[in-house]
Order: sequence, then structure tokens, then C-alpha cells
Amino acid sequence: MRLPSLLLLVALPATELVAQGTCRPPKDANESELLAFFAAPIAFSPGGNVTALGAGRVRIGFEATYVPDPSDDIATSEYCYGNKTENTDLTPVFPRPRLALGLGGGWAVEASYIPPVTLLDAKPHLGSIALSRLTSIGGTGLLLRAHATFGQVEGAITCPEDALQLTTTSQPCYGNEASEDTYKPNMYGVEAALTFVQSQRVTGYAGAGYTALRPRFRVGFQDARPGIAYDDTKIVVNMTRIALFGGASFQVGRLMALMFELYSVPEDVTTFRLGASYGWR
Repeated sequence: MRLPSLLLLVALPATELVAQGTCRPPKDANESELLAFFAAPIAFSPGGNVTALGAGRVRIGFEATYVPDPSDDIATSEYCYGNKTENTDLTPVFPRPRLALGLGGGWAVEASYIPPVTLLDAKPHLGSIALSRLTSIGGTGLLLRAHATFGQVEGAITCPEDALQLTTTSQPCYGNEASEDTYKPNMYGVEAALTFVQSQRVTGYAGAGYTALRPRFRVGFQDARPGIAYDDTKIVVNMTRIALFGGASFQVGRLMALMFELYSVPEDVTTFRLGASYGWR
């Protein structure tokens, strides 16, 4: 399973740059919409963690999120670069570990961490954290939650070795060495969900969230032509999105649970997550 691949998706493979420096595409530009499209699969949603977790109780889990293909329209750059269809078909799945700790009084803290280990041609160093409170009334509950995802991915994103060429200077990736690029997802938001007990083993939930997206991307490429400056162009975008989600947690035995979640950002994409967790004190 290629963990870095999903994170490479949100970067835009290089074409001939319009200018060095910082590019700030408008919110409706293809570059912005593509960044928002791939933010949804890595958003740190509840992911089935909607049942009570007593003080000091720990729940560890793992999830995998489906990564859909974007439309050809938004996969074509138009603002920061010349008109070019980007390669976004890198991986169909984004995997992530999860850890939750009960704090008492319905409060819980959740975290996910991917260490800086080089996998293939990229080195991810990503973390997510959330603070939530579940208030239960009979078989129904209200889950309030704040979350954030941060960190970076380093690697040859805009111009990997197989894209390098020394034939035409007007074409992208004219050089001898692969690019050294950095992508920072930078997102945070709040969510509210209603939970409802279907049976002793099944808990369902449905809710909505508001997320602020602050992705940052920096190119790192040296053109092979003499006198051409090192390309460290930055792409800066600020956006907000509304998300809708729903799913269920299925208890298997006393300590293990399976989960399914449908996660949709109506403006961009709908995806789903599957996972499992194990709880103990």
C-alpha cells in the first residue's frame, strides 16, 4: 500500500511556470479545486470513533480511505501553469493508524501519526489530532469534535525521474535531476454528529463539519539550461469547505470493532472509509 502516493496527488506536476515566486490561484481555479478534492480523503473525520470511551481507556485502530479519480476538467492546470492535464492516478487508497484516549466526562483525544520514513520516492511526516465530547441521552448522543491535520511530504513530486527530459526546453521537467518538493496539507475544522444505538453491537451516526483548508506547496527544481534560476515557486491557497458524513461502528466481541463511514464534501468529492479498532484499559 503506497502511503506517500495519496499525498503526492494534491501537488501539481510542473509545467512551464508563468513566474517565479508565489502563486495564489483564485478559489475557483482548477489548481485550487484539485487541492480541495484530495483534502477530503485525508481529513481526520470521526472514522467510527463514536462510542463512549471511559477515562484512561485506550482505543487503537487502522483505517483505509478510497481515493476517487478527479474529473479531467480540474486535473488540467490553468492559473499557476500553462494548460496541461496532470497525472493524478497514483493510488486508490489512503491508509492511516488511529489512537484514542478517554479523558472522562465524555471527553476523548484522538491522534494519528505517520513518521518521516522514506517510502518509494517520498518522505511523509504527517500528523492529525482531534478533541471530542460525547453527550449521551438514552440511546441517542451528540458528538462535538475539533480536528486538525498538519505536517509535510517531501519528494520528487513535480518532476520525478521518469518525467525528466532534455529534448525540448519549452516542455516541463527539462533537467538532469528530479525535483525536491514539499507539500503541507494544513487543515483544521469542527464537526457535530448525532449518534444512535441500533442494537447492543451497532452504533450509527450522521453529522456535518466545517473545515478550513490552508494547503501550501513549494516546488524545488533546477532547469538544465545555463543561467536559469532554481525554481522554488510556492502555491498558496486558502479555502473553506462543508462536509457531510455518516457511518456505523460494529462491535465484534468485547474489545474489537469494525467501522464504515461515508464522507462527502458536496463541492468536491464523496468517498468512504473502512477500518477496525481494538480497545483496552
